[in-house]
Amino acid sequence: MTTGAAARQGGVPDLVPRSGEASRAAVTAGVASAPGEASAATGAFASASPAVSVTTTDRTAVATAQRATLPPSPPRSPSPFAVRPPQPAATARRTTAADPVKALMHRHRELCARAVDPLEIAAGLEAHGVTDRTATRFRHRDVFSLAEEMYARASRDGESPAPAAAPEVPRARADWALLTLLPGALCAAALTGIHLTDGRARLITVAVGILAVTLSLRAALARGPLGTTHYTPPRTRTLTCLLIVYAMLGDGLLQQAITGGPDSLPTGAADAPWPTAGVPVLALALSLAPAAWAAHLLTARARRRLTASRGLEDFAAAVRPLLLGAFALYLSALTALLALSAVALDEPVPYAQTMALGALLFLSRLLTTHGFTRAPALVLTATAATQVTALATTFASRLPGCGFLGTPVTTLVAAWGPGAVQALACGVAAMTLLVHATRRLTRASAHASTDAQW
Repeated sequence: MTTGAAARQGGVPDLVPRSGEASRAAVTAGVASAPGEASAATGAFASASPAVSVTTTDRTAVATAQRATLPPSPPRSPSPFAVRPPQPAATARRTTAADPVKALMHRHRELCARAVDPLEIAAGLEAHGVTDRTATRFRHRDVFSLAEEMYARASRDGESPAPAAAPEVPRARADWALLTLLPGALCAAALTGIHLTDGRARLITVAVGILAVTLSLRAALARGPLGTTHYTPPRTRTLTCLLIVYAMLGDGLLQQAITGGPDSLPTGAADAPWPTAGVPVLALALSLAPAAWAAHLLTARARRRLTASRGLEDFAAAVRPLLLGAFALYLSALTALLALSAVALDEPVPYAQTMALGALLFLSRLLTTHGFTRAPALVLTATAATQVTALATTFASRLPGCGFLGTPVTTLVAAWGPGAVQALACGVAAMTLLVHATRRLTRASAHASTDAQW
């Protein structure tokens, strides 16, 4: 107390720290420093004041014991701005990015599971919009090499896939070859009977002939290269029959409508007031056999090109001449059959309209056989509607004040004859289908069917 009072009165420095300050210094030294440093600080205070040193040491020991007995503090909640470790999904994304073919296989797993060769996978990929340019993003030069890797990596019930084999080329069979000849033979017999009979017997012959030819056509188109397992709209068959009937009776009816007729029903003769054209019907029925052979040659050559090609563009460039060659082969055969039919029936040859109709029907059936059924149905509908409209406007022009309706048809018939309507309608439709066929039938997916037998 004397020393403290002297310090306050005379300004002598207080060399001994008070007990509160000493304890705070000791606790601070024990928390912030190592145990050795705390001991050194405690020894320094003990040398200055023994009483204060004992008190400070006891408090430090109690604080250390309390810290040792306290439970561990709970973990802090992570900050929303903290960087989180990568999750398994991120790892999967990196794996998918490193192996893009695996992701493509997962997307088309059903195609890879049911494929029997790489060509079927290539055709399926092309049908889904994968091109050679797209294949470069999967580290392949074309779709075919990409399909080969997918086929090799596809699992087959835990077993490795079988070695790829070239697709079997369809072979010609005697059953469908004979069936394609049957409609022409029955049509020739029916037309001969019509020319040799008269009256009621002729009507019976016409009815029996139409039924026989229809059934034979249905049987011939059920198998062979012109057969199809795809769904065909019922209107396609109806429109085809309507176009054939117009080829037989339409030109004569149109001519009679322009001149004010008809005054009687058709008799089946070419020199009757309502003439009947038998040459187009007979030539089209006989041309079914050349059409089947042309379709067979196209399918067989396209299968071989599919095996040898290494890119979709190469395959399209190789198949396009084959398609045009098959089309030209059919038209050549139809031209020869028209000449022979005209000689046999002693009738004029309507080359323009019959060639246009034959081309339309051939391309329509070819597209339907390969699964493209929508475009033929639409084109056949437009063609039939055009011909029916031409007849309807001609008859409607007889009404008072409606003479202008028949002016376009009358002008066309006056310039080119009654067959110009059918030739123009079928010709435009055939050109439309030809352009469509060069785009659709040159794709690998159109010729990759595994059905080798007909």
